[in-house]
Amino acid sequence: MKKLAAMGWFRRWHVRQGVVTVLLLLAGMGLVGFSVGYVVDAQMTARIQQLEQRVAELQAVVDANARRNYALQKVISIIDRYNPEMPSQEKFEIANEIYELSLQYDNLSIDLLCALITHETGGTWNPRVVSPAGAMGLMQVMPSTGRYVAQMEGIQWTSAEDVLFDPIKNLRIGARYLSDLVSEYGLEGALAAYNGGARRASRWLASGKQDHILYGETRRYVPAIVKLYEEYRALM
Repeated sequence: MKKLAAMGWFRRWHVRQGVVTVLLLLAGMGLVGFSVGYVVDAQMTARIQQLEQRVAELQAVVDANARRNYALQKVISIIDRYNPEMPSQEKFEIANEIYELSLQYDNLSIDLLCALITHETGGTWNPRVVSPAGAMGLMQVMPSTGRYVAQMEGIQWTSAEDVLFDPIKNLRIGARYLSDLVSEYGLEGALAAYNGGARRASRWLASGKQDHILYGETRRYVPAIVKLYEEYRALM
């Protein structure tokens, strides 16, 4: 009897252990299923985030290309007003350089650069124009100023004609010089300095912009370019 009772107790214990084992196994399977689901969800979330980032990057490229194309078309349309005979390739290269310079210098825009070029060249947009004072090219850079700024820009100075009649080099030199002046004197002060010299522009600003301090040419020059600038800004 004692033996039978012992065997019965053993069987009951064994069954209980089996039940516990099955329950633990089922629980383990549940935990594994939860873990696998969590990993899949995390991977999907990461994939979606990667796709969203890629879409945002592509949209930024599309927007940048749209801005660039708009700027090129705008500059070329301005050139066509004044120099329709300029070769198409040269127009494109000039327009592209003006756009790149507007990105390089945050205080310059394509509208300001185009306004200055239009006025400085007497409405010709001729890359080889020379003023009575000896200023040369699209941005009417004086050879002494050009030589100095060319060195800062890493442009080899061979001769005034070689450098300043090259529209791309002329634009780079002129834009660097103008940007420095705008940083120092603000827009109107920079235009006064570009035309009449930095010292006189400084005196003009210090006096509260009393006209008699500027040369007569400079008094006409500043508002003329500001007017063109506003006109070009309004163009669509």
